[in-house]
Amino acid sequence: MHKFSGQLTVLSVGVVAVLWSQVAAADEVMQTSLQKVVVTANKSARKEAQEETIYVDDYVPAQQANHLSDFLDTVPGVTVGGTSTVNQRIRIRGLDDTNLKVTIDGARQEGKLFYHMGDVTIDPDLLKQAEVSVGNNSVTLGNDALGGAVAFKTVDAADLLKPNQKVGAKLHAGYASNNDEWLTAATVFAAPTENTDLLAYYGRRDSNSGEDGRGRELFEDSKGENILLKAGASIADDHRLGASFSRTEKTGIFPFRPDFPSRSEAPIPQEVRRDTYTLDYNFNPINPLFDVTANIYETKTRILRDSDFDKNPGYEFDAQVKTTGGKIENVSDIDSSFGTHRVISGIEHYKKQSEMSRDFAKGSSDQAKNTSIYLEDQWRNGKLTLTPGVRYDRYEAPKFIANGNTYSNVVGALAGSYEIAPRTQVFASYTQLFNGPDLSQTIFNSNGDKTFVNKDLKAEKGANAEVGLATTLRGLTTTNDALQLSGKYFETDIENFIQFVRSGGTRPGLDCDTGVAGTAASPKPCQGAINSNEDYKIKGVELAADYKMDNFGMGLSYTRARSKGDKTGDSIPSVTGGSADSGDRYMVNLSYEPNEMLDLGWRSTYVASITDNQQNTKPSYDVHDVFMSYFPKQIDGLKATVGLYNIFDEAYASHSSRLNIADDAATDFEAGRNLKASLTYQF
Repeated sequence: MHKFSGQLTVLSVGVVAVLWSQVAAADEVMQTSLQKVVVTANKSARKEAQEETIYVDDYVPAQQANHLSDFLDTVPGVTVGGTSTVNQRIRIRGLDDTNLKVTIDGARQEGKLFYHMGDVTIDPDLLKQAEVSVGNNSVTLGNDALGGAVAFKTVDAADLLKPNQKVGAKLHAGYASNNDEWLTAATVFAAPTENTDLLAYYGRRDSNSGEDGRGRELFEDSKGENILLKAGASIADDHRLGASFSRTEKTGIFPFRPDFPSRSEAPIPQEVRRDTYTLDYNFNPINPLFDVTANIYETKTRILRDSDFDKNPGYEFDAQVKTTGGKIENVSDIDSSFGTHRVISGIEHYKKQSEMSRDFAKGSSDQAKNTSIYLEDQWRNGKLTLTPGVRYDRYEAPKFIANGNTYSNVVGALAGSYEIAPRTQVFASYTQLFNGPDLSQTIFNSNGDKTFVNKDLKAEKGANAEVGLATTLRGLTTTNDALQLSGKYFETDIENFIQFVRSGGTRPGLDCDTGVAGTAASPKPCQGAINSNEDYKIKGVELAADYKMDNFGMGLSYTRARSKGDKTGDSIPSVTGGSADSGDRYMVNLSYEPNEMLDLGWRSTYVASITDNQQNTKPSYDVHDVFMSYFPKQIDGLKATVGLYNIFDEAYASHSSRLNIADDAATDFEAGRNLKASLTYQF
């Protein structure tokens, strides 16, 4: 393994420069609103203290991404585990996507299909933007968001159309050397009339098995297809209607357990597919009391597999989660003699359903429902901003988990910020949390008398508290440079943490009659959900420094999150084995634009080793990437990008992936050195 001399242990460095490196300092505006400190600029980049936004076109690794970790990992507090794209798991402060609100174009992505596979199915090539709420800091976020939220947004025709352009197209081709992956994609967009716009995208991604840093095969041979269709119309200036359909589909030969890529089990034919349909509406008249947004959606995520495909063609395992829902929200701006108010009110309802069939026989199904009503008032008077909020949830739990119990709950939140000096704010927030029992993994729906239905299961509750500071300093070395500093400390308390306990093999599971943890000698072992016998607390810090001077940018960050139970001191258990804690992460991002035709960048990540209370150790690793974009003047709209990722061929597993230090076959190793090249032409 190659290392930098000194191992970059001094790397108190990390990145959010992706969100800052494009900022033109002379055009910077800082504003405080609600839970966040926002920096905006003339090149669509912003840095927020409690919400991060990544714009795909502004960040080279995002343009070449085939995995969500290629760009989400740059957000302090966020990691993405799972080497395979069918196993990618987003974590925020150690909590995975089963405890996060994940949406694609406003459509919730709910439920769990198979615990060895991730639950977020989307190809990054469809995306224009990813908004990340690190921690739950507002009642508007909704339930099922203990750790925060990620909102993915796909590209619109308006993002691609040039002024006065009626129709256009964008062609994209890319290659990655590690797994011999080819990407070909085409987008057509148009504005047939002044008030309408259309977009159609088709992309194909073909991949072979890659290798980790030691040359071991990662076992995946797949073909992926992606479709995005969008249409929008503006009516009478005040009204906007939109509709979209997106599909991500991946078919191939990969391990039965994708997070065991080196396991001796033979890979089998599998298919993972997500379909999302959305309808949205916006009413935004001149009247400041009304800015109404509404949407309805349906999203389906599905896994099909066959371990004996050659002898008996046809999928013997078919699992699906379907989520349907809708949301209406209004924002009112009100002036008063005591300051200004931005009042946000809304109602959301969704239903998630899981179904499965095994060995060509239809199994059982389960469902859960939630309705939320919320109200939040952002009051601003001079340098002070206070934001109280309240939300009511009515949650109907699934029958296999909690006997269909109904939970009614009210939570509150309070956030505040104060400008203690020009362009310097201190902020704090406290948000109560609520999360009803989730659907069980779909594959367990048909286990009948082997499932313990917990009639006494409690909903997860808790609170997230944060305090921090954000400032921008100008004119440090030149008249137009800028340094942004931000830091925060957080504590997240979780009561009644819900664990799904499995049985079978060496796992005793639960006693079928009492639901008490069983023993190896239990006569009737069952699996099911129970509340943990201890409450958990997650503590940590997130620090970032971002500097911009002319055509040079640098971002540094450090993040740390640790969880601990109040009785045993153990960390929050992870579905992928071991603890959910991800270790101390240091990152650096450098960007340099020597001229209008060239962008250069470097990214380094160092993650320290971590040992949990059971003395399980996740080893440290450091990874370095370099990339470049070229815009030839001779051909308008052409862009060539090349990047070398994991330059020194580091053999490592992300701390957010399955990791067993004693068994390489039970460790989800990341890809080794990878050369990526892509060409984009828009006309």
